[in-house]
Amino acid sequence: MGLLYKGDWEQTKENYRKWWAFEYFGRCAIAVYAPKKNPPDIPRPPEPESIEQKWFDLDYISQVNDYNLSHTFFGGEALPIWNGGYPGHTAIPTYLGCPVHLDFRTGWWTPILNEEQLEFEHLQINQQHPDYQFALKLLKRGVAEAKWKCLVSIGAFGGCGDTLAALRGTEKLLFDCMDRPERVREAEIFSMDMWCKHYDSLFPIIKDVDEGSTCWFPLWAPGKFYAAQNDFAYNISPKTFREIFLPAIEKQTQFLDYTIYHVDGIGNFVHVDALLELPRLQAIQILPGAGKPSPLHYMDILKKVQKAGKNLHISIPSSEVKTALENLSARGLFISTSCKSEDEALRLIENVYRWSEDRD
Repeated sequence: MGLLYKGDWEQTKENYRKWWAFEYFGRCAIAVYAPKKNPPDIPRPPEPESIEQKWFDLDYISQVNDYNLSHTFFGGEALPIWNGGYPGHTAIPTYLGCPVHLDFRTGWWTPILNEEQLEFEHLQINQQHPDYQFALKLLKRGVAEAKWKCLVSIGAFGGCGDTLAALRGTEKLLFDCMDRPERVREAEIFSMDMWCKHYDSLFPIIKDVDEGSTCWFPLWAPGKFYAAQNDFAYNISPKTFREIFLPAIEKQTQFLDYTIYHVDGIGNFVHVDALLELPRLQAIQILPGAGKPSPLHYMDILKKVQKAGKNLHISIPSSEVKTALENLSARGLFISTSCKSEDEALRLIENVYRWSEDRD
């Protein structure tokens, strides 16, 4: 059965299943977003009057979702996903006690592990925290409104390395990696155990309406899915990444049914070799970062991922799709892009069938 905002949902699910399985289905996977032709006459929500309204007013969040989803064409594997935004108030560092400071665009945490040594065993998620309780209300509101219409994001609640960096502070954690690497590795495993339990507490809420799951990273999978990441790793060597942080990432891939790793920024490209060794990591996103050239500028990294038998995700302008498919195998490739109109998006998807090749 189709969804209100995704009429070809049944075919989309089948394409995703094949993509995760590294099967070729006649073209690469492609998500094409565009303004919807003849959208419903729903007024655009006004700009939020306060930070509180933007991030905590469920009625306002609902209005924003209804407007954005109803005015967007979701072509190919693009997904309509109900969410409340991801500035950090519904993430694990907040539930562990880090004060979160929000503005109209994002948020940041104040570290709380300020002692000289790294002490973490006392940490536990406070399920009575007001933001934790709000996150549950947000998910349940999304589920109630999404049925037969769209999917619901399980959220963005932190990743390997980044949660500890929020708790400790980036500079202090860098010194920890040099002075007490064993302790940092222990803290990462401890943190990942906590992460897995938290995921398990939320997954039952969204699994039925999603027929699986999606998260802050707009992909879908027919089981437990999340995008792993470690943006802190931009600051460390491949040796440090492999010895301290890779065990926790592997633990995350063993817990999840489907995992993509979000390689964010060219400074993280040095860790791709280690990530390719993880047997249960199905996909890797290569994202050069703000102000950097297109992912196609780093063709050696893209081809390395494909040669290793991993699915590859890239975000590029629609004008670069043909070039991408002239150089990369369509098998396992996922392209995220946008077009100026629904008609242009449909033409692009038609062309992708012609441009795609299953290369060795």
